[in-house]
Amino acid sequence: MAAVDAAGRNTPAWRGGFGRLWTAAVVSRFGDALRTTALPLLAVRLTDNPLVIASVTACGYVPWLLFGLLGGAVADRVDQRRAMWAVDTVRGLLVAAFALAVGLGRASIPLLLALAFALTTLQTLFDNAATALLPSLVERGALGGANARLMTGQRVAGGLLAGPFVPLMLLAGAFVPFTADAVTFLVAAALVASLRIPPSRREPRPAGSTLRAEIGAGLRVLWRDPTLRATCVATLLCNIGMGALIGTLVLHVTRWLHAGSGGYAAAMTAYSVGSITGGFLTQRIARRAGRAGALLVAGGVQTASLLLIGSVRHLAALLVGMALLGVMSMVWNVNQVTLMQQRSPETLTGRVASAFRTASTSGAPLGALFGGIATSAFGLNGPALCAAVLFAFAVISLIPVRTADLPVALPDDGGAAGHARP
Repeated sequence: MAAVDAAGRNTPAWRGGFGRLWTAAVVSRFGDALRTTALPLLAVRLTDNPLVIASVTACGYVPWLLFGLLGGAVADRVDQRRAMWAVDTVRGLLVAAFALAVGLGRASIPLLLALAFALTTLQTLFDNAATALLPSLVERGALGGANARLMTGQRVAGGLLAGPFVPLMLLAGAFVPFTADAVTFLVAAALVASLRIPPSRREPRPAGSTLRAEIGAGLRVLWRDPTLRATCVATLLCNIGMGALIGTLVLHVTRWLHAGSGGYAAAMTAYSVGSITGGFLTQRIARRAGRAGALLVAGGVQTASLLLIGSVRHLAALLVGMALLGVMSMVWNVNQVTLMQQRSPETLTGRVASAFRTASTSGAPLGALFGGIATSAFGLNGPALCAAVLFAFAVISLIPVRTADLPVALPDDGGAAGHARP
C-alpha cells in the first residue's frame, strides 16, 4: 500500500488501489470543472435575473448544510467503495439526462437548480466515503503524500486543463460539456468499482442505534479533540475570508485596479498555478513543522498575502498575492484533511469528516455575503483586508495546538463518543 523513497519516507504506491482512485478523482474533477463552468453560461442564456443566476451557484452549498452530517453517517454504515461507484453512476445518468434535455432545447432554470442540488446532495455521501476509504488504500504514514497527490492532480485537471475546453465544446453545442461530464462520472465509477480492498472493520451497531445518535458520535469526536476543534474553527474563519475575497474579486480587479477582464483571468490563473506548486511543497513543510505547524505557516503566509492584495494598488501585487494564496491553500487543505484522517477513529472517519466539512463549508456563503458588506463599508479593497483579519484570528486559534502531529486514535466504542488523544 505504500513505498519508501530514497530518503526513507513513506509515499503512496501508484500501482493498485491508490493509482486507480487517483485516476478516478482526476477524471471526475475534470468533468466537474466542465459542468460548473458551463452551468452559469447556460443560465445566462435562459435568464438575465442575477439573483436566479446566483442561485445556481448557491445550490452547490445548500445541500452540504442540509445533508452533510447525514452523508457522513451513511458513509460509515455502508461499504465505502460501493457507495462511491454507485453515487458516481447515478450522477453520470443524471447529467446524461440533463445533456439530452439541453440538446433537445428543453433546458430550464428549474431544471438547472434541480440538477445542481441533486448532484451536490449525492456529493455529500461521495466525498465523506472517499475520505474514509483512503486510509484503507495507503498506510497512515503515507496519507499526507496521498492527499497531496490527489489534490494536486485534481487542481491540474479542474483548474488548468478543463477551462480552455469549455468554449470549444460550447461551439459544438450547449449539451457537449454535460455529455463529457456524464462520461467522466461513469469512467470514475468503473475505476472505483474495480478496486479490490478488504471490507473495513466495523463493530456491530448497538440495538436501537439511530443515524441521529451516530451523527452525534462524530460531532463529539470533533468537539472533544482540541486539535480537530481548533482546525475546524480556523478553517471556518479562512473560508469566510476567502468567500469574501473571491465573491468580490471581480470588483477588486476591474474597478479598484482597473485591470479589466484580462487581469481577473490572470489572477485566477495565478491562484491555480500556486495551488499546483503547493502540492509539491506541502510534504516538505509538514516534515519540518508537523501537520498543525504547517497550518500555522500556511495561515501566516496567507494573512500577509491578503494584506498585500488589499493595500498595494497594483496588478503585480495582486498576482503575487493570489499565487501565494494558492500555494498555501494547498498546504492548508492537504494537512487539514490528513490530520482529520489520522486523528479520527477508523469507524468514525466519515462522520468526523462530514461534521468538519459541514461546519467549515458554511463559511463560503457567509463570506460572499460578508464581502458585499465589507465592500460597501470599507471600499473595494475592504474584503481583502477583512479577510486578512479573519486569517489572523485563524492563526491565533491554532497556536495552542501547534505541536500536535501524529496522535493515537482511540477505537470506536460501538457508537458512543470515542475521541482521539491530543
